[in-house]
Amino acid sequence: MRATLSLFVLVLLVAAAGPLEARGAYEDSTGLPEEPIAGHIRGLLGAFESGDPDVAWRFIEGHFAPAFREDPPKDVHLRVFADVHESSRGYDFVGIRHYTAGDPPDRTVAIVRNRLTEAWEAFVLETEPAPPHRIVSLSVTAARPPSHLPAPVPLDLEQVGPALREFAQRMADADVFSGALLLARGDRVLLQGAWGQASKSYSVPNRVDTKFNLGSMNKMITAVAVAKLVEQGKLSFADPISKYLSADWLPKVDKTKVRVEHLLTHTSGLGNYFNEKFQQSSRALYREVDDFKPLVADETLAFEPGTDWRYSNTGMLVAGAIVASASARDYFDFVRREIYAPAGMAASDCYDMDVAVPNLAMGYSRERTPEGVVWRSNLFQHVIRGGPAGGCFSTVEDLYRFARGLTAGRLVKRELVETLVAPKPALSSPGYGYGFDAGGEPGGRIVGHSGGFPGISSNLDIYLDSGFVAIVLSNYSGGSQAIQQKMRELIARIPR
Repeated sequence: MRATLSLFVLVLLVAAAGPLEARGAYEDSTGLPEEPIAGHIRGLLGAFESGDPDVAWRFIEGHFAPAFREDPPKDVHLRVFADVHESSRGYDFVGIRHYTAGDPPDRTVAIVRNRLTEAWEAFVLETEPAPPHRIVSLSVTAARPPSHLPAPVPLDLEQVGPALREFAQRMADADVFSGALLLARGDRVLLQGAWGQASKSYSVPNRVDTKFNLGSMNKMITAVAVAKLVEQGKLSFADPISKYLSADWLPKVDKTKVRVEHLLTHTSGLGNYFNEKFQQSSRALYREVDDFKPLVADETLAFEPGTDWRYSNTGMLVAGAIVASASARDYFDFVRREIYAPAGMAASDCYDMDVAVPNLAMGYSRERTPEGVVWRSNLFQHVIRGGPAGGCFSTVEDLYRFARGLTAGRLVKRELVETLVAPKPALSSPGYGYGFDAGGEPGGRIVGHSGGFPGISSNLDIYLDSGFVAIVLSNYSGGSQAIQQKMRELIARIPR
């Protein structure tokens, strides 16, 4: 399933978290490989450039292995090809990447340049080991620059804001970005701005103080809430969750095996409450944390806690229930008083979507129909109220306050901040801490979180070593990704 879904999943992500093709030292050759790989690459370039579903399907029929062609189904394949066309307007081929440690058999990494964003990307193809060597897996990811090109020209700090503004305007003009962004270093804001519309129905523009849905970025908030309770001596990361949960939470799980730290690192073995029962239910049923109990009542552990990693919305939901239990307070009230208030986040909360909320952006996804493009609202797809795992709202200004308050030790002590953001390899979580992505680049450590859902695309990057904070919130599906990638590129060009 992972291989057949890689096209759908990775194309939509387009490496929001960084260069997914990175596997050590490399060199690039500038010519096409031998057939039939060369034909696969030429066909991909043509299909992505055309944006024509008939061209895309002829390519898929002629180049995909039967199992990959049939799963995912045709409509998913065509939607992904259309999305790639919209986000690139076509690619220019640069070369083939070869890794010093050796290239996996039947795998080809073609380096291309996105014509719209001018970003380096990679087509990663896996093919059948025997003739006719058709494609069995395909992904499109961000890539490191070609090895034969000189390093980018360094930038002064004063050049970053104008360069980012020009890029954001270009993405908005192409209608692939609608939202707000903020880039700062320390207490100096280099650029903040907003583009697009908060409501297409009423032509209301986005503003810097518009509230956007965060998606999974709320997982950071829940993790900080847990750390606050650790600081107060009311729980421990190593506590079994059985200590805080009643019997009607996860009745089919041995809760003595699962620790709080497993929930925060996605190593609990729990799954995802956005299941078939949720899809078939009224959203109005799920407002409070306890309302979600029926959705997870049949969950079991997919693996022994701490032995594997699987992204888990259920795990973070349960962490929110533990915040409520250990604090003897409502989860939402605890977050407002203990995190939002001391950080100065007055425009952040988990709002009921059937209540009028001023200055709140509606989420949109582009849907292609025979009559043309329709913008589909996500109002009836998402939860009626967000919670511990995601779906609450904030602004770029409030998230900047959150990042500054966190790194200054105003939300929890600095040693606890370091505990939150450090990777947890001993728990099978080498790239994720307690509720925070824990990555890095040559310029230093980058922590934060992203969020994604139809009509929701968000990211917060906190550069722990250099002091940069990069925030982008979009009310378009996938709308934040090109902006985030550009901010990282620009920051990397600033001399340390």
